[in-house]
Parts: sequence; structure tokens; C-alpha cells
Amino acid sequence: MATRPIHGARYSRGAILFHWVIAALVLVNLWIGLIGGSMSAHKAIGITVLALTLGRIGWRLGHTPPPLPPEMASWERTAARASHFLFYVLLLVVPLSGWAMVSGAKRNPLDWFGLFPLPYLPIPPSAAHLGHEVHEIVGFGMAGLVVLHVAAALRHHFLLRDGVLVRMLPGGRTTR
Repeated sequence: MATRPIHGARYSRGAILFHWVIAALVLVNLWIGLIGGSMSAHKAIGITVLALTLGRIGWRLGHTPPPLPPEMASWERTAARASHFLFYVLLLVVPLSGWAMVSGAKRNPLDWFGLFPLPYLPIPPSAAHLGHEVHEIVGFGMAGLVVLHVAAALRHHFLLRDGVLVRMLPGGRTTR
């Protein structure tokens, strides 16, 4: 049995674009943060994720997502809504805590891919340690939520075959 979107309901092209670009950037930054790599790129990607997340929230306020499948259990609906809300929170807190960490220390220049400087947040130097702790803990939370989100999407696609994943895949007709 082929999977297809429920009742033809898909996310809008804008929502799909925001989702996949932010997802790719988050994965790259998790890799850099956990495995190692350019901290300059890590910071610039984090600021990009923050800006795109603000754009995505604005987009979401003007575009209603497609309804969840009617046969979805109430606990699954609650889990889906809670995890999406938590993603929005983490997509704001992780970059802001990193920015606070750098701003409190003021040891390293902060710029966007070497193209232009970014201002430090107006916080005291003592906030650098707190920013670091929050960034690290919440970053691990983001990694765990990503794994959970991917597992749920694959469950819907391969086990339940309910079209939930297809609604967010690029290509095909979208709403609005």
C-alpha cells in the first residue's frame, strides 16, 4: 500500500522550505558542536538558524498547517503538538544561549561567515558561563529531539503508512 498525504493535505511550500533548510543547518551545527569543526561557521549557522526560525514563526502565524490524520490517537496528537512546540523553543534558545556565551566572553569576534560583524548581546561577562551551560544542555536536548522526530516520521512512513511524512516532503502539490 502506497503512502499518500491524508486528504491531499500538505504543508505550504514556504513551510516545507523553512523546515528542510533549518533541519539541514541544525544537523550540520549538531555535527560541528558534537564532533568538532569550525566554531566560526558554527556561530554563523546558529545565527542563521535563529533568523530563519523567526521567519518560520512568522510564516506559521499566517499559514495554518494541515490537520493531523483523524485516526491518530490522542496521545500521538499531544506528542506531535508538544514536540513541535519544543522544537520552536529549542530553535530559539540554542542559538540565543550560544550568542550569550560569546557575548559574555567577548574574546572571539562574532561575524556572519566573514561578511559582516554581529553585535554582542548587552550582557555582563558573568553571563558567559551560564550561556555555555544552557547552550550545552539544550543542545543535547535538541539532538535527542531530532532523533525522536526522525524516528516518529519514519514510523509514520514505513509502519503506519499514513502519509504524515509525505506532507512535508519537497515536491508535489502543496496548499496555498
